[in-house]
Amino acid sequence: MATIGQWLEGARLRTLPLAVAPVLIGTGAAFGAIGGFTGLVIGSPHSSSGPEQSLAGLFGRAFLALLVSLFLQIGSNYANDYSDGIRGTDDVRVGPLRLTASGLVPPRAVKNAAFTCFGIAGLAGILLIVVAQAWWFVPVGFAAVLAAWFYTGGKRPYGYMAMGELFVFVFFGLVATLGTTYALIGRLTPAAVAGAIGIGLLSCAVLMVNNLRDIPTDTQAGKTTLAVLLGDRRARFAYAGLVFAPYVLLLVPILTGEAAAVLAALSLVLAIAPLQTVLGGSTGTALIPCIKSTSLAALVYAALLALGIAL
Repeated sequence: MATIGQWLEGARLRTLPLAVAPVLIGTGAAFGAIGGFTGLVIGSPHSSSGPEQSLAGLFGRAFLALLVSLFLQIGSNYANDYSDGIRGTDDVRVGPLRLTASGLVPPRAVKNAAFTCFGIAGLAGILLIVVAQAWWFVPVGFAAVLAAWFYTGGKRPYGYMAMGELFVFVFFGLVATLGTTYALIGRLTPAAVAGAIGIGLLSCAVLMVNNLRDIPTDTQAGKTTLAVLLGDRRARFAYAGLVFAPYVLLLVPILTGEAAAVLAALSLVLAIAPLQTVLGGSTGTALIPCIKSTSLAALVYAALLALGIAL
């Protein structure tokens, strides 16, 4: 029987910053659009909801959006553990504990854990839909659950066909960020769009370095990730591009009147060490710290960008 600690390890908590980051940016963009905290108190000429929109109401919606994002991520992690485990993909991998492949937990229990998390995300999503009166979120939420499951699940998982980064960009970049902003204020802004693209690219960078580490074992297991398709050298350059591009995108909020967005550039300091490691040619377990470091850089980028565009 797995311990609570092993279940938590199986949930891959190091990936959760990527679930928090888009909600931070989406919330920051919403506050910026209504004139920040001042706009809530005295109203703002840029606000579509007027001064009657309460601070508690906005944070309540943001909290629901956060629950959706977090439990979709955890559910996706358990689903990935289950699907890769029963396929045997994780039998030769290098990295943290996998519940199914290790034999600590019956595959069905891991699968049930995944769908329990999807259920919690669904309940939070329904509440958010009711509060925000955004009924078109229903098919989007359903698509997000399907994307989480079929990343490595089903007969033709798209994660095995070099499309993992595409779906991560769409759902943990565009959908999570822009969905949060829309749920809060009923519209989108240039800062929200730029932030959504930026955090989506950083999320892809985390997946890229993870898959770069696994190129030998994924190739052996017949799993074609984008890193496998690109090859070792080009995957390393792709990682660097994915890390640097979000900082170029900061020009969008800066040039549209939210100059404090430049604060997010400070997070580049955290990306230097993993960039050096990846571009320096490190392999195997030496790349594991880069996953955590890139996730942390993405979270700090999101927090500073959210603060900058909310001011």
